[in-house]
Amino acid sequence: MRLLRLVAAATVLGVASAAAQAAKFPEPGQTLRIIVPFAAGGGVDNAARRLAEQLRKQLGVTAIVENRAGANGTVGGKVVQTAPADGYTLLFSAATHVLAKQVLSNPPYDPQADFAPVARVGEAPLMLVIAPRLPQQKLTEVLAAAKQQPDKWMAAIPAAGAPSHLATLLLAKESGVRFTYVPYKGTQPALVDVAGGHVDLLLDSMVSLLTLAKSGKVRPIAITAQNRSALAPEVPTVQESGVPNFVYASWYGIWAPKDTPADRIAALNAAINTAVTELSKSGALASLGIEPVTQTPDQFKRFIAAEVAQGAELLRNAGFRPE
Repeated sequence: MRLLRLVAAATVLGVASAAAQAAKFPEPGQTLRIIVPFAAGGGVDNAARRLAEQLRKQLGVTAIVENRAGANGTVGGKVVQTAPADGYTLLFSAATHVLAKQVLSNPPYDPQADFAPVARVGEAPLMLVIAPRLPQQKLTEVLAAAKQQPDKWMAAIPAAGAPSHLATLLLAKESGVRFTYVPYKGTQPALVDVAGGHVDLLLDSMVSLLTLAKSGKVRPIAITAQNRSALAPEVPTVQESGVPNFVYASWYGIWAPKDTPADRIAALNAAINTAVTELSKSGALASLGIEPVTQTPDQFKRFIAAEVAQGAELLRNAGFRPE
């Protein structure tokens, strides 16, 4: 009987010790590597760095952001996919990440099967801008002109499968117009060509376009949010501008390698949700045009599945062929 009591006590202590170890994750003094699969200085990078700083203060860990750009975001994605599944290497990316199978002819991984969703952290509206040489001032005028001369209206596409691409396809579908799509390697070269009048329009992250829009180098036409943005209250929504029910957002999320233990995913999710709430309170997200989002890993997983289904349908209906 005494032996049984000792065994039972040891078992209880072992369970308690294991729980305590799990509760400590991520352990103070350890390093969280947050991989951003895009160049430094962009919208994804800025959001990741603010989150990393908040996690550092909140958890007492070292949180570093590493930029691993290239191949439509899959260079950085591959770093995380092949990292140890211990929860200390994370991917901070945008909606582009989940459509790698749809936009690449030879994707290096399956974004849904090869990663564990951790948390969706925010979303941001897109803005439609046009070349300043064009006479149109309103979305209704832009769409009317595109219907009259469908072969002449060129839309810049910064990245295949990105929110900018899908939102442009959706706008064309919902408004019954046809654009000629011109691919670019990133927002900045696309924006420069719109400002220079080489292409007609660009629909992309509002924050990325706002500086040139406010300076008059491109003309802001509408944003894709439900309501007007405090960052540009003079710019109407697409809904206000004659396309009913049109709402679209870019979004940001965090993933871990697929075999990361569930208790560590849960701990990371709780820590990230708390960090997002604090960043929202301080205004750090609003200054980037980001609306905070807090979800469980399972909610994020279901959200991704819906996004992939919608994006795949838009690309298929547009006749898109993987690169």
